[in-house]
Amino acid sequence: MTTTEAAGPPVETPLTAHDHGVHGYHKQKDEHLKRLRRIEGQIRGLQRMVDEDVYCIDILTQVSASTKALQSFALQLLEEHLRHCVADAAVKGGDEIDAKVEEATKAIARMMRT
Repeated sequence: MTTTEAAGPPVETPLTAHDHGVHGYHKQKDEHLKRLRRIEGQIRGLQRMVDEDVYCIDILTQVSASTKALQSFALQLLEEHLRHCVADAAVKGGDEIDAKVEEATKAIARMMRT
């Protein structure tokens, strides 16, 4: 099991075979980290805007931009997952492809709820 921390209590997630291998985002890892740092800067900017009592609509505009940036990142990561992990499972066949498709479907459902 691994423990991840988000905005809330730690969440236990089971380790899978892919947890120790090369992931679909491997080739773009540096670009992804750079992108996430920019998003992190946007979030820090939101904190600063609130601290400086910036007009509500201006803050909401920045929230929208930050949300869009995260959604775009998530979509790119999902595409890489489909191209690498799901495609690899399809080549292997058997139950693994069904598990990867179900996993991707659940990820898409989570993305659509936000």
